[in-house]
Amino acid sequence: MTATITGVGVLDKGVAILDLVELRPAGASELARAIGLSVSTAHRLANAMVTHGLLSRDEAGLYSLGPRFATYALVEVSRPVLAELRDRTGESAQLWVRRGDHRLCVAAAESPAELRAGLPVGTLLPLPLGSAAHALLGEAGAAGWVETVGERATGIASISAPVRVHGEVVAAICLSGPIDRLCPRPSDHYAGVVVEAARRVETAMSA
Repeated sequence: MTATITGVGVLDKGVAILDLVELRPAGASELARAIGLSVSTAHRLANAMVTHGLLSRDEAGLYSLGPRFATYALVEVSRPVLAELRDRTGESAQLWVRRGDHRLCVAAAESPAELRAGLPVGTLLPLPLGSAAHALLGEAGAAGWVETVGERATGIASISAPVRVHGEVVAAICLSGPIDRLCPRPSDHYAGVVVEAARRVETAMSA
């Protein structure tokens, strides 16, 4: 496999890695042989691509396409799910994905209430504050959800559930609203429906 396409070396090598792992998962040694790199260089480049969501790395050290490539499909399948979640609860619902040390809102359904806690698509927030951030970081635990009250913003509570594709967390469904409406704990009201929404997105992504 040749890595030279445009003459922009790092980019061409990265695309060559994507071309290879699109066919099958591969370890750093195989990437190095196929592209003509040292193993250490292939490992360093592949790990950088993992950080940016372009690749995923499993427990065996094999690389495959990362969650960033699933974002468009996630947005499409989540829109009706978010709208139904908003309609059932009256609160704002969002879909968040990880972008390095931040989380990005890629889909949202705004609460019709005058006092609400919605955030628009394109909002970029630093990790790890907020329930969606904790869900993206794999902190939902056996219950399948995580909640925060006033952690990221005073007066706001939220509950989130991770969305997993092939066992990997690729997004988080978040329901957020004023503390007064979600007190004392958002999970007392909405844990079930938020987890259900996340499972529906997972099922659609696996179809």
